[in-house]
Amino acid sequence: MSARKIAEWHAAGLIDAGTRDRLLAHEAAHARPLLLWAVWGIGALAIGLGLVSVIAANWEDIPGTLRLAVHLAAVAGAVGALLWRETALAAKSPWAVEALAFVAAALGLTFFGHLGQVYQTSSPLWQPLALWLVLFVPLLLLTGRSWATALAVLGGAVWCAWEYASASNSFTAQSSLARDLWLAFVLTLPVAFAPLAAWARGRSDRGDFWTRLEQLALSYAVGCASLAAAVAGSEGFGDSGNSEWASLLLGGAIMVLAGLGVVLARPGTSGRMAGAIMAGAGLALPLAYLASDATVGAALLFFALWGGIAAAALVAQWRGVFQMAVGVTALRLIVLSFELAADLLMSGFGLILSGLMILGIAWVAVRISRRFAPPEEPAA
Repeated sequence: MSARKIAEWHAAGLIDAGTRDRLLAHEAAHARPLLLWAVWGIGALAIGLGLVSVIAANWEDIPGTLRLAVHLAAVAGAVGALLWRETALAAKSPWAVEALAFVAAALGLTFFGHLGQVYQTSSPLWQPLALWLVLFVPLLLLTGRSWATALAVLGGAVWCAWEYASASNSFTAQSSLARDLWLAFVLTLPVAFAPLAAWARGRSDRGDFWTRLEQLALSYAVGCASLAAAVAGSEGFGDSGNSEWASLLLGGAIMVLAGLGVVLARPGTSGRMAGAIMAGAGLALPLAYLASDATVGAALLFFALWGGIAAAALVAQWRGVFQMAVGVTALRLIVLSFELAADLLMSGFGLILSGLMILGIAWVAVRISRRFAPPEEPAA
């Protein structure tokens, strides 16, 4: 806040002289020398880039064991600082803890690639990712404080799961019931972070972190259900017989259980609605198999999923979620119209009609969003 603004407020009669003086004193005491910080930042960046350049130029001349030892020492130093100085660092600046946690996690992940380079070994990507999850995710869960750390945790879990599924599909093209059930379990497992985060968010002083982790796990479940509905309407299921049906049924059951866990962990309105969305996403997975190769049926399933999300957002007063649900539904409706009437794009008149239709759907979506969206979105 600038001194000019404070002076303008006083001149307009919004604050008295005493308040003006207290504000000016507060701002002076908490002034941040941004220009000085920028100079220091540029200097530190230049030194860092110089060190990286020197090391890169002489990379092959540095013994591999020495590089690994320095790398491992850096990981140990960052982890040690988090474990023994996390409280003191958080008291001074929570962002310092976040930065240190990211440094530790990044150094840990790159260490596995460095190890493979030195010893000329290779392995499927999911293996170092899984080892990183085992070693570093507990550290991030114990020290994380923001959405960025929550994204690293859930993103790493999702990345590892999909890499494992991709490697398994590449290893063998033959499908079996046991294999497909196992892959469905692995791909759905990241939603288990939702009930864990729902339980921890009210019992920790790092509520923001647990809230974001729960929201990300919920988003992953909704994304999987939306993807299943999209596949049902385009490519369709059924090539693997009952195996795909059983896999979707198992994945849906895991999501329903996760949703029930969220409800039990957070019995309030917000928790019940979040759990209902998770359970609805789980129910949509096996229903997508039943709607396979049915364009309209798959679209109706998609609308039901996002309509349920919009209804839950209304009950829980989540303005942003409601508006997003309306927007996604409108976009899917536009896509469906082109799927059912692809010939519209083959003529000038058809293009005009399609443009008017898009504008009409967008206008209705905006009106609905403004008319029915909750007036405010309280902190979840």
